[in-house]
Amino acid sequence: MSKERIRTLEIGEFSRRVGLPISTLHYYERRGLLSPARNVSGHRVYSADDVEWVAFVRRLKDTGMSIANIGRYATLRARGEATLQARMTMLQEHRNIVERELKRWQENLNRLDLKIA
Repeated sequence: MSKERIRTLEIGEFSRRVGLPISTLHYYERRGLLSPARNVSGHRVYSADDVEWVAFVRRLKDTGMSIANIGRYATLRARGEATLQARMTMLQEHRNIVERELKRWQENLNRLDLKIA
């Protein structure tokens, strides 16, 4: 769904949209990974940008980045364009780690294939 078509979402709908339990969203908020806006009643509301951000956070987490490092990235992101180089450096370093892990997994898979053959 395009950004223009997503209205603001309350936490239940946002939870369903991003596929995470509400408790995880609250945890992300406590850790500084997510900063939802509040409506006039004080309830959390989420935007299309929040949907994209949580998808990115999940990708980082799924590839092994720690919550602490994701938090550092989120802090840099909140500071804006002045931190672009630092964010790119973090992502490149993480990419290098993921690439090393992929090679290690490929070696393990190759060894398994030898045992199966």
